[in-house]
Amino acid sequence: MDVGFLKPLFDRPGPWAGVYMDTSRSTEDAPRRRTLRERFVADQLAEQGADRATCDAVIERLAGEQVARASAGRALFATDGEVVLDLPLATSPIDVVTSWSMLPRVAPLAAFRGEWPAALVAFVDQEGADLELRDDTGSRPAGRAAGRRGHGRGHRSVPADRHEWHYRNRVGNTWELTADRVADELVRQWSDGDAELLILAGDPRERRAVRDRLPEPLRATMEEMRHGSRAAGCSELLNAEIDHARAEHARAHLESVLDLFRAGRGRPGGPGPGGHDGNGPSSSGAAEGVPAVVEAMRSHQAATLLLGTAGGDMRHEVWIGPDADQVAVQRSQARAMGVRTPEPARADDALMRSAAVADTEVLVVPEGLQGPAGGLGAVLRWHA
Repeated sequence: MDVGFLKPLFDRPGPWAGVYMDTSRSTEDAPRRRTLRERFVADQLAEQGADRATCDAVIERLAGEQVARASAGRALFATDGEVVLDLPLATSPIDVVTSWSMLPRVAPLAAFRGEWPAALVAFVDQEGADLELRDDTGSRPAGRAAGRRGHGRGHRSVPADRHEWHYRNRVGNTWELTADRVADELVRQWSDGDAELLILAGDPRERRAVRDRLPEPLRATMEEMRHGSRAAGCSELLNAEIDHARAEHARAHLESVLDLFRAGRGRPGGPGPGGHDGNGPSSSGAAEGVPAVVEAMRSHQAATLLLGTAGGDMRHEVWIGPDADQVAVQRSQARAMGVRTPEPARADDALMRSAAVADTEVLVVPEGLQGPAGGLGAVLRWHA
């Protein structure tokens, strides 16, 4: 999960109000439910110490929601009388959860936002391709790659004479040019965008022609779908197939990162079975536990931050300053970094802040998979 979208939260000082809620249900008493929910959120934030202006900003934003959102949930972050970030969630929170803290309570986003990759989807036929981007906010059009027209779709039986052969050869040449244009547009959008997976859907022959024109690095991130075409629209079968491809891509990526973490943690020559000696990241390519992961994030050595769903390390108290790199296990360490007034914060929120500013990937390790023992780990960019 790329958490760069959180950067606007860390350009401003706290304290911050945070709200997580379910927006998936729409019932006949929705207006009444929304009113009760707004009152509950206001009461909770006020009890936690939030100022009146920030409470009012949150309630005003919630009151402006007239219809149920398409997303499963919603997260809001506000400070100094302004809602700074209002995010859709892929997973519904069970309860309305509020917080008032020096750092915004962002760590739950790693689980609620989902980790399916953003996908660039191309619906291909002889006339070109319609493009669509699918990510954790839904799907939206991404343009069109149009080819040459005027020859129709042509027949695929054996030509009866040379005149028909010339006509159909001209149709074939037209499609070759169209496939070139579609492939070029996919390469351009891939280079300019944030998609991690390319999906080709549509007519099999045209789809293969586009695939064969893509550069090898892009083909390595590509999946072909058996269902769907541009003319028929996006069927339920195609939606399910695309969802499966995205889920499998996320699962395979998580497994590959966990393999690196386990290998790095257990490599001979490391300081111990935990992969660290308590004073910083190990030489084995992995860090585990609060002190080691804090040091890895502070020194920008972490390529991926791993957050477990169990273990007490996430709730561990650390000390922070105004800058993302100013995070320490002890207050005296924070003061040694030049922080005049260190503030306490949860380790997971502080490390998410560091990850967002340093463009470090964040992955959640679901229960049942072997990950960091206490819930916090990192795969390093290089060996220390």
